[in-house]
Amino acid sequence: MTNKTHEADVAFIKALAELLQENDLTELKVKRDYGADDSLDVRVSRLQPVAAPVQVQMPAAAPAAGAAAPVAATAAPAAASSDDPASHPGAVTSPMVGTVYLQPEPSAPSFIKVGVQVAEGDTLLIVEAMKTMNHIHAPKAGTVKRILVEDGAAVEFGTPLVIVE
Repeated sequence: MTNKTHEADVAFIKALAELLQENDLTELKVKRDYGADDSLDVRVSRLQPVAAPVQVQMPAAAPAAGAAAPVAATAAPAAASSDDPASHPGAVTSPMVGTVYLQPEPSAPSFIKVGVQVAEGDTLLIVEAMKTMNHIHAPKAGTVKRILVEDGAAVEFGTPLVIVE
């Protein structure tokens, strides 16, 4: 490959990166054919920051005593933050954007169920991304405490999928 072609390829990749940023895309994949035995395959991607969970405060019923209102208001955020599955130390999160499948094929049994013991490396579920089935493995041995996604659900990068303790 000549230096001129190399400089053109670098400019092309920079233009793809700018296009990715300007259009708020997560990934671009392009193949350029130069001839029979010469091509350039480019995949430009970026990680999306995981959005902080939004806490919605529902209006409470009018308290019977005026002193009870401040206590209820301070107790609600603490309870909400402890229930956040993403902050749980046993949370297994999605490494990519895709579709979750809890079994290897539609008629097969699920990989896991709540209460089942798993060993480190066991398949918990599958995330399909771009027609590729990516097996999500248990990072440690333990018990499946919660399954946080439904079969066929779309997930984003960093979405909590399962809690293993």
